[in-house]
Amino acid sequence: MPGLEPSGGGPVAALGGEQLQLQLDSFLARHEDALKLFRRDLHMHPELGYAEHRTTQRIVERLTEAGLRPQVLPRGTGLFCDIGPEDGPTVALRADIDALPLQDEKDVPYKSTVPGVAHACGHDVHTTMVLGAGLFLAQQAAAGLLPGRVRLLFQPAEETPGGALDVMAAGGICGVDRAFALHCDPRIEVGQLGLRTGPITAACDKVYVKVTGPGGHTARPHLTADLVYALAKIVTELPAALSRRVDPRSSLSLVWGRVSAGSVANAIPDDGIAEGTVRCLDDEAWHRAPEMMKSLLQSVAAAYDVEASLEYVRGVPPTVNEATSVQMFRDASAQVLGEEAAVPTPQSLGGEDFGWYLESIPGALARLGVREPGSSGEYDLHRGDFDVDESCIAAGVRVLAATALTALWDGNRPGDQEPMEGAAIA
Repeated sequence: MPGLEPSGGGPVAALGGEQLQLQLDSFLARHEDALKLFRRDLHMHPELGYAEHRTTQRIVERLTEAGLRPQVLPRGTGLFCDIGPEDGPTVALRADIDALPLQDEKDVPYKSTVPGVAHACGHDVHTTMVLGAGLFLAQQAAAGLLPGRVRLLFQPAEETPGGALDVMAAGGICGVDRAFALHCDPRIEVGQLGLRTGPITAACDKVYVKVTGPGGHTARPHLTADLVYALAKIVTELPAALSRRVDPRSSLSLVWGRVSAGSVANAIPDDGIAEGTVRCLDDEAWHRAPEMMKSLLQSVAAAYDVEASLEYVRGVPPTVNEATSVQMFRDASAQVLGEEAAVPTPQSLGGEDFGWYLESIPGALARLGVREPGSSGEYDLHRGDFDVDESCIAAGVRVLAATALTALWDGNRPGDQEPMEGAAIA
């Protein structure tokens, strides 16, 4: 990792990687317990997307106490906060702050106090790690050790989704050169960082198809349009046809979750519906998907003399990690977690709205291990019993702080140079 030389050649001694580790050790010795308590406070008081008023206030209070000037988003939840000088590159660290509409099923002192709402995806951990990294970097900035600016993004409504777009509309990524984020992964042990170049999560959209016809008696299907049969054809043929219109490597898939038509056995209904999701790992295919699906739907519907309408609801784009940014994650983790900390991680067809940022600027999302080493427990995201080994908070603070410093001291604007072949984890 590049040395942490003070900007402008000032009198502060240069800090190499070993010195950074010592600085982080000292910071965490003083603040790790408080960060864990902060996380537990958020866990006990979870708030759904666009209702994160208490969470936002708690973050604002902590940043303000550190002498920073956070800026709350126009809707009143979520915020961003700048650290360091404006001249030089700008790096963003993003956390999502909303919870899920799930019952907390754990028997722990910090169990959710809000019925039917829980931090079952680790957003309380994400928030705490970015806060901790921000407080550490603020100390570095005060010592003249930041050659640029770090912007902390505390984003609302990732699960809704839509919060990323609110951050962008408020100017949250204006002037930002790179963006980084961590996401809890209970499949990976604490002290490890899951990295992948290219698509790491998928686009996720919702589709609603309504089919209408004249209806009639099942004894005389030739005198009407056999709507149920037509709907069945749409449900079976559309996914197959859609997958043949794009490169198979895009992993474009349409999967139905609900199909409904009719109410009695001997009547052909006059309407029916099908609802499902479209997932995709390729940005170009994702942008083409609505028009392709509309064209195919009309073609199948016309063959069976029914009318079909499509409501296509955009969710999130695929999160596509840029190679140089992944390498920065890897370099930083080697310095603060160890040479063997970075491990490959598989693609996921789940959605993550960090992808909106990466459509505009380079960056990367990494998976932070939160599983207790040697644990036999099987935890997954979006489950009422989800929890983490809280030592992951310190690991996340180390990685985020070191990655931000690596990016700031890189000395090159994004696109100036590409990493060597095979340098990043594929």
